[in-house]
Amino acid sequence: MTCRTASVLLICLLSICGARPALGRDSLGIFGEWGAFRDPQVPRCHAIAMAEPSTLAREFQPYADVAIWPRKGLRNQVHFRMSRRLKPGTGISLALGGQRFALVGGGADAWAADRRMDAAIVAAMRSAGSMTVSATDGSGKRFSNTWPLDGAASAMDAAAIGCART
Repeated sequence: MTCRTASVLLICLLSICGARPALGRDSLGIFGEWGAFRDPQVPRCHAIAMAEPSTLAREFQPYADVAIWPRKGLRNQVHFRMSRRLKPGTGISLALGGQRFALVGGGADAWAADRRMDAAIVAAMRSAGSMTVSATDGSGKRFSNTWPLDGAASAMDAAAIGCART
């Protein structure tokens, strides 16, 4: 595991959990730039990665995750925490493996529009090298966040296995 990967996962966990300790969360493994975790109290399992570094202004540490919520019957729910607050009513676009997906969102978060889109995004993530989400921030400026996909497929598989017994 590289120093960057360890830093990525620490920041991702702090972004999701706030500053409190990640008690009750199990690490399922580190795969390239992605990590897989299980939170048995919820229950929830997810694969997660931090966006590539940027020198541009950021309000938040951007991350992407693919989650499984067994009690809700949700598998492979794709979520993006963007680096800035999104301007309401403007488009959010994911470029991935030569495809474009129109995401929905609000605040600083974006999701697939439905379960079918979640499945298409996850399938494309398995063979692409990176993915980029572009949006407009609250001041009207376009911005984007990019995530490497090295290890994403393995992390998503580990998350699925981690919640298979839940």
